[in-house]
Amino acid sequence: MQGHHSKVTVGKVVQYVILLLVFLMLVGPFVWELSLSFKGKGDNVYAVPPYLIPKTPTIENYVNVFRQVPVFHYMLNTLVVCIISIAGNIIFSTMAGYALGRLKWRGRGFVFALFMGTMIIPIEGVMISQFLIIRAINLQNTLLAVALPGLCGAINILLMTNAFKSIPMELEEAAMVDGASLWQRFFHICVPQVKGTMTVVGIFSFVGAWNDFLWPLIAISDESKYTLTLGMNRLKGMFIQDPRLIAAGALVSLIPIIVFFLCFQRYFFRGLEQGGLKG
Repeated sequence: MQGHHSKVTVGKVVQYVILLLVFLMLVGPFVWELSLSFKGKGDNVYAVPPYLIPKTPTIENYVNVFRQVPVFHYMLNTLVVCIISIAGNIIFSTMAGYALGRLKWRGRGFVFALFMGTMIIPIEGVMISQFLIIRAINLQNTLLAVALPGLCGAINILLMTNAFKSIPMELEEAAMVDGASLWQRFFHICVPQVKGTMTVVGIFSFVGAWNDFLWPLIAISDESKYTLTLGMNRLKGMFIQDPRLIAAGALVSLIPIIVFFLCFQRYFFRGLEQGGLKG
């Protein structure tokens, strides 16, 4: 009995150690950035060992970010891209998920495999093709060009497909007996059942569009159309760069994501838990 108790204790210790390590890996960089952003000129950011509590705390780094970069203008540009991305992913992923998860048609398996295959292709592998297409339709250097490639993500289609598959067939069969058309079944029967998953898709789309850096760097050349992540890159000089300023800029970029997630976290976790099925 004592041996069993000791095994349980060791197991608990191992679990907590692993959780602590994961916590440090995930939260550690954020805490360090936060500390760095408040460090003044009197702090040695390269000190060994490093320290978290600033010796000369200041908010001057944040003031300088807003002084050097038109933050609100870049936020507005990014918000436009995010709205397009969220709307596109919710609309197209929901329709694609319904077609793949509920309807029976020839080639459905092949199309689903094709969508899923795009998930293993790195974005760098198709970026040149994306740029050539954008240029061919005269959309380069526009915010629409930034938003278009992320208008419908394969992972979002997978989420919506699984959500629609989890809805009992009896619901649609009963609607069909009552004479409901395909679109009526889609809008009135199935979509209300997957609102939670649609919220998850919207959050994923917002975070992905807000954090994107590489594609806007290629698609946009006019500084007035920069997104926030791209605009914050202006904080890095050619010959000198202040890590305190860069840390403050990174946190300014992160604040809208935190606010957005806090506003929708209840729907996010509900969507993950229900798996597309409403109780």
